[in-house]
This record gives sequence, structure tokens and C-alpha cells, in this order.
Amino acid sequence: MGTVIDSHFLAITAIVTVVYQFIFFIVTALLKFDKVTDFAGSTNFVILAILTLALKGSWHFRQVILSVLVVIWGLRLGLFLLMRIMQWGEDRRFDGKRDQLGRLAIFWTFQAIWVWTVSLPVTVVNASDDQPSLQARDIIGWLMWVFGIIVEVTADQQKLAFKNSPENRGKWCNVGVWKYSRHPNYFGEIVLWWGIFVASTPVLKGAEWLVVFSPVFITLLLLFVSGLPLLEESADKKYGNLPEYLSYKRETSPIILLPPAVYGNLPQWFKRVFLFEFPLYNRNLPQELSCCRTSYGGNDAEMKMS
Repeated sequence: MGTVIDSHFLAITAIVTVVYQFIFFIVTALLKFDKVTDFAGSTNFVILAILTLALKGSWHFRQVILSVLVVIWGLRLGLFLLMRIMQWGEDRRFDGKRDQLGRLAIFWTFQAIWVWTVSLPVTVVNASDDQPSLQARDIIGWLMWVFGIIVEVTADQQKLAFKNSPENRGKWCNVGVWKYSRHPNYFGEIVLWWGIFVASTPVLKGAEWLVVFSPVFITLLLLFVSGLPLLEESADKKYGNLPEYLSYKRETSPIILLPPAVYGNLPQWFKRVFLFEFPLYNRNLPQELSCCRTSYGGNDAEMKMS
């Protein structure tokens, strides 16, 4: 079993990931300096992609392309998030946790699991001896990645510019691609990782198909754990008493890019089943707006009654 694991670079990537994250955990715990958290996560992907490509040494076109795509994504996101947190100040996710070693350890352990799991498609492709000729699935996956990274970068830059403008202080971002999704950056990230998986499928055999857990993991993480639920809760607490914000939520897709005129007129059951408008994204509105929360998707008259 150990030979099988090592042949796919699963053991070495796990060890490297744990050591890399542990180093940054020590820095955070000792110096109370959490600004490097996202940088540590993003650059870990870069390290694993380059490491597995170099260890195999076959340098097949598919391996090189997928590794380069991960390196581009990791460096761009890591530097962007580092620059943003240095500009904005401390990471509020660690408020109340900086002196609690156990909770910090749990966070960094989960980050190591995230990096290793989501990197699986590239890890397995780079470790594979079977590299068939390029197929339509390769091209489709690469195009999905290109579309996803464009959406993610555009969303990040538009929100940064919005937040840096003094006239927008105290407002939520609803410009550019944020008109079509409440979380377009996460939409882009989900699409690009599904693209990485699709581009890896020509190589996969048997149990290797379990690397599908990579895009599934990132999708579930953003939809139900550390992505949308936390940001929706924060925004609801800040702006939930504003009719304009409630209208924005009613007319704007939670993640998939859609014109507000289309999304706002869709039936609620359709939004929940096909567009991820789950009740947990509205449960944290101020208590006095519970009427609005339970009848979400209704018309403006219903909203004003609340």
C-alpha cells in the first residue's frame, strides 16, 4: 500500500504540506502575526505543483500546462490576498483566537487538508506514467480554468477598487460582476478547479477518479463552510435593515453569474434547487426582518411590509 501511495506522490505531498503549514502556524502562534495565512495556503499549491512535476521529470505537455495553471492561480491569489490584508489590517477570522493555541491549530490543520485535497488532480497527473495524446477534455478543462480565473481576478480587482474609494465607505459592493453574483470571486474559483479536474480526466484510471473530491471539496467548502455562509452573515448584520440591500439580495444570484432581471423573477423553488439560494444565506438577517426572510423571493410590496 505504501508503494502505491508513494507512486502517486500522495505521501510526499502530504508531508510537505504539513511541514509548510506547520512553519506558518508557528509564526502565527508565536508572533501573533496572521497576515500570512492566505499567502501560506495559496503558495502551498504552487510548491506541490512544481515539486511533483520536478520529481516525475517526464515533462509531458499536459503535466506542464496543469502545473503552470496552478502556479499562476496560486501566486496571483497569494500575492493579492497578502497585499490586501497588509492594506486592510488584521484578519478578522482570528479575532478571539490569537491566544487560543488549540483553535489556531485546528484552523491550520484544516488549511493543510484543503491544500492537499484540492491539489489532488495535478498531483496525480504529474505522477502518472500514462499520458495519452491531448483530447477535447483537456481543451475544455483549460477553457474552464481561463474563464474561472478571469471572473475571479475581475471580481477581486473590482471589489478592491470599490472598497478603496472613500465614497463607498459603509456600502456593499454591487458594481461590475458583483451586479450578477453576490460572490463572483468564489464562482470563478469553483469553475477553475472543476476545469483542472476535467483536464486531468484523460489520465485517470480506477481509484484515481477519486480526485474528483478536489472540486467537490472546494465547492462544498465555499457553499457551506468558510465561504458564502460567513460572508452572508456578516453582510446581513451590517446592511440587513436597508431595503436597498434586501432588494439586492432578492435580485442577485448568490454565486452563479446571472442578470438581476432574470434571477429576480425566478420562482424561489428554482433558485434553491438549481442556483444554490439556500435558506442558511438568509437566516442571519436582523430578527425584525424575519417576515422578509421567510418570504424571500417575494415581490417588493411583501418586502416593504416587513
